Amino acid sequence: MKGKEWYQADDVAQEYDSKRFSKGGRLIDRREKEAVLAALGPVEDKNILEIACGTGRFTVMLAQEGANIVGLDISRAMMAQGREKARAAGVADRIEFLRGDAARLPFPDDHFDAVFAMRFFHLADTPAKFLAEMARVSKEQVFFDTFNDQSLRVAYNWLLPMGSHLYSERDVQRLLDDAGLDLVDAAHDFVLPFGFYRKIPNGVARPFRGIDLAIGDSTVGDDVASVSYWNAHVTQSAAADTRATDRASDAE
Repeated sequence: MKGKEWYQADDVAQEYDSKRFSKGGRLIDRREKEAVLAALGPVEDKNILEIACGTGRFTVMLAQEGANIVGLDISRAMMAQGREKARAAGVADRIEFLRGDAARLPFPDDHFDAVFAMRFFHLADTPAKFLAEMARVSKEQVFFDTFNDQSLRVAYNWLLPMGSHLYSERDVQRLLDDAGLDLVDAAHDFVLPFGFYRKIPNGVARPFRGIDLAIGDSTVGDDVASVSYWNAHVTQSAAADTRATDRASDAE
């Protein structure tokens, strides 16, 4: 995965939220949480897996909504931050933080009601493998976001310490097809890239966000959006094929 060593550094984990979700980044945090809740729907008593849970922003939020959730990440330092948040919120009993590899998930087929990943696929060096694993362990739903290749994000992508993988709609559709997933709906947002919002005060960011939303609601909004949220369901035929393959492997 791109920037793997950078991502796992203790100092990165300690400053991750404060650098990204303060100032104008608060707007990003709120919008991303809205997107996750809107896609996953009522989550009370659902079993959910979050890939690349990081510092637990979404993990803790969903536990507060009543979900039983596993947060998987490669960074011990990031998950330590998540455990602190869970304890402070009083939901530690609903969350299991697990260090693991998203390309080889340690769960059986159809284990979770939903599987999701945020801020992950732009770092993924083998996105097809990751998405296939997410589909394998989900009974029904897979949700994730991507950064887009026809957006202003291209202008500063080279500045990022780990680089970033940008996707076209065709790229995502190919990944979904290969993973046996049907796209249910998609949302596109943030004409102005995240890096812009993180650099300006929250009060200044609000007027820019208004302009951003106005462009997003126009006829060209989807085409120039820097972020897309993809909500997909596992096809029954794909799930059956997976189970048949597993049975054949066990018999050998």
